[in-house]
Amino acid sequence: MAVSIGIGAIHYPSSTSFSKARKTHYPSLHTSLSSSSSNLSSFVLHLNQPKSILPLKKKTNRTMVTRSSMEAGIGVMGTKLGMMTYFEPNGKVVPVTVVGFREGNIVTQIKTQATDGYDAVQVGYRRVRDKKLTKPEIGHLNKIGAIPMRHLQEFRLTSVDGFEPNQKLVVDDLFKEGDLVDVAGTTIGKGFQGGIKRWNFHRGPMTHGSKSHRALGSIGAGTTPGHVYKGKKMPGRMGGTKTKIRKLKIMKIDNDLRIVIIQGALPGKPGNLLRITPAKIVGKNIPKN
Repeated sequence: MAVSIGIGAIHYPSSTSFSKARKTHYPSLHTSLSSSSSNLSSFVLHLNQPKSILPLKKKTNRTMVTRSSMEAGIGVMGTKLGMMTYFEPNGKVVPVTVVGFREGNIVTQIKTQATDGYDAVQVGYRRVRDKKLTKPEIGHLNKIGAIPMRHLQEFRLTSVDGFEPNQKLVVDDLFKEGDLVDVAGTTIGKGFQGGIKRWNFHRGPMTHGSKSHRALGSIGAGTTPGHVYKGKKMPGRMGGTKTKIRKLKIMKIDNDLRIVIIQGALPGKPGNLLRITPAKIVGKNIPKN
C-alpha cells in the first residue's frame, strides 16, 4: 500500500503496521501531537479546578497620591447677583457681573504636609442654622469655635504661613481693582439637548425633499471599526457642570455694599456659588514646571 504525504510516496508493508510505521518514520509529528493533546488535557483540568485553588496574582503595594490643582493664592467664595453695564472713566462700555458676599469666608482648617500630606487652607462660607448641617459638620466647626456655614472648600497653596483657624478673609485685603482673577462655578443646567444646541452643529436643508433637518447624521463607519468611538459629540445632558473662567479683570470693589464687579459673564444663575482666586500666570505667580 502506498500513502502519499507531502510531495513523495512511502510504502508500508501492511495496514496493521501503519501506526508503528508512523511512529518510526515521523517521530517529530507524533511527539507534537502527543504533547498538544497532553497540554489540552491539562488545560481542561485547570478549568475544572475550584476557584479557591486557582493561582492568584500577587498584589503589589501601591501608594495613593493626592493630586489637586495648586492655586496662585488664597481666594474667597461669593454669590452671583446678576449682570449690568459698567462705564469706564473714558466712556467705554463694559459688561460686568456683580458678586456679593454673605457672612463667612472664615478659615476653618489648616492642612500641612506633616498632618495631611499637602498644604491647604479650608474656608467656610454662608452662615446657616444649626439644623441645616449634620452633626459631624457641626462638630468640625465647633473645634475652632466657628459659626455654622454651608460651604467648605479648600485652597491648596505652596505655603500656609500666616493663616490661623477662625481667621476672617477680607476681600479688600486679597484683591485690588485691576487684578486678574479666575472664577469657578456651576453652569446653568439645560437638560437633555440635541446636537445643534449642545455642540453647535449645522442643520440640514428644510426644503427640496430633504429628510434630515436636525438629526445627528452618521456617527461612524460600519464593519470597521464596528462601534462608536468614545467622546463622540452626540445629544445628551447639557450644562450643570463645573467650569472656570480665567483671567477676568476686577473693575470695582465696593466695601460698603460688600460687592465686587468683575468684567464679563460668570457661570450659573443669580444666587449661584462662585469661587474667586488669583489668576494663574505661568512664570509670575506659579512656576513654569
